[in-house]
Amino acid sequence: MENLVNTETHTIETWNIYGAHQLARKLQLPELDRWNWGIPDTGPGFEALGDVKGLRVLDVGSGLGRHAAHLAALGAEVTAVDASPTQHQRALARYPDTPGLHLVCADAVAHLRDIDPYDLIYSIGSMPYLNPDRLLPALANGLKPGGRLVFTALHTNSHGTGPSTEVTRRPEILRLPGTTEDHPVDMWVLTPQLWAGLLLQHGLTMDSVTAIDSPKPDNHLSYRLYAARRPQHVPSGPRISAPPPPNTALGST
Repeated sequence: MENLVNTETHTIETWNIYGAHQLARKLQLPELDRWNWGIPDTGPGFEALGDVKGLRVLDVGSGLGRHAAHLAALGAEVTAVDASPTQHQRALARYPDTPGLHLVCADAVAHLRDIDPYDLIYSIGSMPYLNPDRLLPALANGLKPGGRLVFTALHTNSHGTGPSTEVTRRPEILRLPGTTEDHPVDMWVLTPQLWAGLLLQHGLTMDSVTAIDSPKPDNHLSYRLYAARRPQHVPSGPRISAPPPPNTALGST
């Protein structure tokens, strides 16, 4: 467990470096004109989430918060959680008082222990950085019966290395947007069959898997968009306790 905690803590440190870099640049990114699930200009848009108006929604690893703000503008009540203080600082500076948007700097698992269940939880590329045996029980218990979980996960990296065939983390190289420095990180890069088994193990059923591939022929980068749900017939029960958090969620964009 100690090594896994160190892995997630290292991830936070990496995203803190990125957040500090972007704060120093004072880069002003435009509001979203197209939803991005991992590779720009490809894959489905926010319609993959369905109608969000009136729903309680959680964004895990929300980064700058542009996706969460977009859903809030559509009428959702969105909580955007990120464990990186510098990423959270960026989001606060960008969206200091946006109706329907709540920005939280916290470990995702710890946050899910203390809240009422959500109608929808989504994550854009963040879940593979977190130990699924720690995260998935919290996500399952953080959803209402009938609630949905939608997330993207790395499937094949840009060098063409495909997913692992067992549930284990592996080293990857992360090039943070707007930087030229590579950062070593550990990720859970799993086959759709492994993700489906993990979801089922924790009381969630897989609805669909959508490939999101790089449109560039010389780039093997590929993600999978997973849509799952907590079955209606599963009653709410005692929350499953999880190992103590290492202060982890993850940041993005």
